[in-house]
Amino acid sequence: MTRPADLPEALRDGPFDVQSAQAQGVNRGRLRRSDLRQSFRGVRAQARPAVEPGIPGRHESLKALWVRAYAASDALAREYAVRMPGDQYFSHLTAAFLHGLPLPNRLREYSMIDAATSVRTRRRTGTKVRGHLIPADSVTVVDVGGLPVASVVDTWRQLCTTLTLDELIIMGDALVCRQRPPATMAELEDAVGRQAGRPGARLLREAFRHVRPCTDSPRETVLRLIILRAGLPEPEVNGEILGRFGEFLAWGDLLYRRYKVLTEYDGEGHREDEKQFHRDVDRLDALMEENWRVIRYNKSHLGPRKNEIEGRIRRALIERGWHPPS
Repeated sequence: MTRPADLPEALRDGPFDVQSAQAQGVNRGRLRRSDLRQSFRGVRAQARPAVEPGIPGRHESLKALWVRAYAASDALAREYAVRMPGDQYFSHLTAAFLHGLPLPNRLREYSMIDAATSVRTRRRTGTKVRGHLIPADSVTVVDVGGLPVASVVDTWRQLCTTLTLDELIIMGDALVCRQRPPATMAELEDAVGRQAGRPGARLLREAFRHVRPCTDSPRETVLRLIILRAGLPEPEVNGEILGRFGEFLAWGDLLYRRYKVLTEYDGEGHREDEKQFHRDVDRLDALMEENWRVIRYNKSHLGPRKNEIEGRIRRALIERGWHPPS
C-alpha cells in the first residue's frame, strides 16, 4: 500500500472540516485513507493508535487510564467543535471531562458528546451526540481551552440525573477543594436552588448537605462518608495541626482535634514519591511526639475492609475519652 500523501500544513495539527480540505486541494480519495478517521460527518482527524479500551497495560495504573480517558474526550470534543453551531456548548458528562472533574470508573469509557442549546430547532442528536435543550438564562458558559463549556457548577447541577448520591458528593467536594477551588459553597447552594422543581433536585439537595470544603481527593471523601455512616462523629477536614509551641506540624486529612485522633488516607503519591515518603515519616514522628493517635488507610480499606475503618477509629476515640451515644 502506498504511503498517503502529506496533508497541507494547516490541516496536520488537529481536526479539520472536509470542505476546507477540499478547498485546499485535498481530494476525496485522500480523505478516505486509513490515517484519517471520521467521528462526525464532514470532519476528519488523525487516526489514534489502536488501544484496547479500558484494558490497562502491564504497568498501567488506573490514574493513567483516566489520563487517557480525559484526553480522548477532549479530542472528540475538538472534532465536534469543527462544525459545532455557534449557539451550542458542551454540557453534562462532556463538560465534566473537559473540566477534569472526578467521575466514577463506570463512566471512564464514555464516548458520546453532550451538546446543549437554548434553541429548540438547533438541538442535535445522533450516533455520538446527545443533544440537550437548556434555557439560556439558566447556565453560564465558559471557555475551556478554546471550547465553549458549561461552568463547573452548572456541570455538577446537570449531572444530578446521571450520578449517584456519593458521586455527586465527591464532585461537589472537588469543586470546593482545599487548593485552588473552582467554586464556593455559596455557588453550589445557588445551583441547588436553581434546580428546584426539576428532575434530580432532591438528590442534588441531599448531596449538597454532605459536601465539605477543603478536601484534597475523592478518596478522602469516600473515607469521610464511611466514617459518618458508621455513626461516628464528623471529623474536621484538612485541619491545620500546630505543636505545643505554636509551630506548624501538618495538615490533617480527617481529624478529631478534641481527642487528638487523626485519620490519614495514603494515596499512590505517598508510596511512589520518595521525597513525600520521607516527609511523611518526619511528620508522623512529630505528631506522635505531640500525642496524636494517627490512623492510616489506603485504597484497600475502602472496599470489603471498610468495617476496619469504623472499628479502629471507634476504639481510638473511646480510648481518648469519647462516649458513643446510647
